Amino acid sequence: MSGSSLDGLDIAYAHLTEIGGKWSYEIKAADCYGYDHVWKQKLRSAIDLSARDYQLLHADYGHFLGSQINRFINEHGLQYQVQLIASHGHTTFHNPEKRMTAQLGEGAAIAAETGIPVISDLRSMDIALGGQGAPVVPIGEKCLFPGYSFFLNIGGIANITQKQNENFIAFDICPANSILNQLSSELGKEFDTDGEMASRGKINEPLLKKLNEQSYYKQGYPKSLSNSFGKDIVYPIVKAADCSPIDALRTYVEHINQQIENALQSLMDANENIQTDSGHQQLLATGGGSFNLFLIEQLKSRLRKRGIEVVVPEENLVKYKEAVIMGLMGVLRWREENNVMASVTGARRSSIGGAIWMGANP
Repeated sequence: MSGSSLDGLDIAYAHLTEIGGKWSYEIKAADCYGYDHVWKQKLRSAIDLSARDYQLLHADYGHFLGSQINRFINEHGLQYQVQLIASHGHTTFHNPEKRMTAQLGEGAAIAAETGIPVISDLRSMDIALGGQGAPVVPIGEKCLFPGYSFFLNIGGIANITQKQNENFIAFDICPANSILNQLSSELGKEFDTDGEMASRGKINEPLLKKLNEQSYYKQGYPKSLSNSFGKDIVYPIVKAADCSPIDALRTYVEHINQQIENALQSLMDANENIQTDSGHQQLLATGGGSFNLFLIEQLKSRLRKRGIEVVVPEENLVKYKEAVIMGLMGVLRWREENNVMASVTGARRSSIGGAIWMGANP
């Protein structure tokens, strides 16, 4: 899994078990291999390449992914234990309104490098069926994490899932770490550790108002965001504001939390009858933004008033939940079972997404 925040390549080796329709998981090993400057620049500028150069990068990045998986296997002593690789790749283009999505990382190249079967291209089937192609992680939230009412992932883009009895609703909320990390880089930091810099800033009200006025936030769901929304629309708005980087960080943390609260409110308004027996609901928060203590404390304070408890789980799950779910999606594809839910994406039907690349002769 490679996220839009470009912090690195997440790899998780998990055991997935299904007994009587109930799934369980165990993370046996996990790591994040940070990108060097060259790969960060290649991935960041991929959308500006010619068609030929883009396809060359697609193949090159696939071989790179395969080499990193081999490195992971060797470092963790997993030779001859890995049965299947599920690779999400790195999203470049995402235009569901034109029935197109693209993730870098050629699956055939990964299979050739590792000699292990690979599942890739996990979103295209849903897009072809008229869906948003995102979010796709709710299938994993449904199978692996019973007991929570809401799931929040704060990555490069923040997204939310609500459990409605046996149905799930999910959508992208707003750009998150992709903007915070960019602002932090202007202060010589890769990211704002614990939200310390943001905590020292002041909210710029005119900037906050302009951010909250973006038309995407007024759209109904299902809906999804491409990386370009943050890069081409949101970040320029922040940079055009007359405020310091510290104040910009504080303002953007406020924007993220307001949009999360607004998203939850819209879900609760639309589904007033969806409550736990006690009326108390839990939200599982994962993704890199869950380590931003200032952001999370602000969010906890907001949602406590609404009867929602924010739960940040153990570190490996915060970091690698999405990678584990990609693994589950790969297993479901291998079993020829639905791995993308139409109730989430708005597609005509749920679907079995992913291309299979055999890594060795049977």
